[in-house]
Amino acid sequence: MCRPRHFAVTYSINPWMDPRAWADNREALHATAARQWAGLYGTLLARGAAVEAIESTPGLPDLVFTANAAVVLDRKAVLARFFHPERQCEQPVFAASFRALQARGLLDEVVELPEGVTLEGAGDCIWDRWRGLFWMGYGFRSDVAATHAIEERLGVRCVPLALADPSFYHLDTAFCALPCGNVLYYPGAFTGAALDSIHDHVAPTQRIPLNRADAARFAANAVCFDRVLVLSSCSEALRRALEGRGYTVAKTPLHAFLRSGGLACCLTLRLDHRTRAEQASAMTAA
Repeated sequence: MCRPRHFAVTYSINPWMDPRAWADNREALHATAARQWAGLYGTLLARGAAVEAIESTPGLPDLVFTANAAVVLDRKAVLARFFHPERQCEQPVFAASFRALQARGLLDEVVELPEGVTLEGAGDCIWDRWRGLFWMGYGFRSDVAATHAIEERLGVRCVPLALADPSFYHLDTAFCALPCGNVLYYPGAFTGAALDSIHDHVAPTQRIPLNRADAARFAANAVCFDRVLVLSSCSEALRRALEGRGYTVAKTPLHAFLRSGGLACCLTLRLDHRTRAEQASAMTAA
């Protein structure tokens, strides 16, 4: 995670960003963002998370969205490459941070994407522990060619999903693979072919489609701890539906960050994702 010391909406690279509206109430909005980030941080700690911090950097207001920094699996990080120039200056900061984690023994390897391939980290590349694969969103920020790059570097299958609605420009804004096999998703964010792919891989009983109102709340942009979903907000109907499937919904308001098009999942990057083979190997070694 990265504290929002320099978070602001100073440019517009998605439909949620309005620099003029931010400037009109900048100090109050920044204070709200700092308070809400601290609420998320505290909620994650209370749920048993250990959090590594990246230092905030002046001039990089979106550095707080660490989900976009890399794709991490089995202690190996594949560094992101950003589409928009406004975020490309984040790349060396994230790269240095991951090299530092490697030097401390928290990662084994840090690698780069092939030249010319764009992938905005775990924002568009979501690990599905239940199925042992990545779901890869593409079309607005990431290239479909990144599918093959991730398969080659991390050795697991990637299922490409074409995104159709610019308001859901990253996969994690409209899709969440829950650890127990269910998938939370907004059908309107995807092309017909992408929906067919989701339906081919996810049984009807495991699908949790969102309506437009919950999608607009970024209800799919959640952090998952087994049966606990940490998110900013959702409707009572969705909360009841999730609880009916055995999940606990932990709400922590983050609406200040929605002004930049990101919420709980966007503000975090999991470093502990493992394939089943790696988990079994680690348990044997222990």
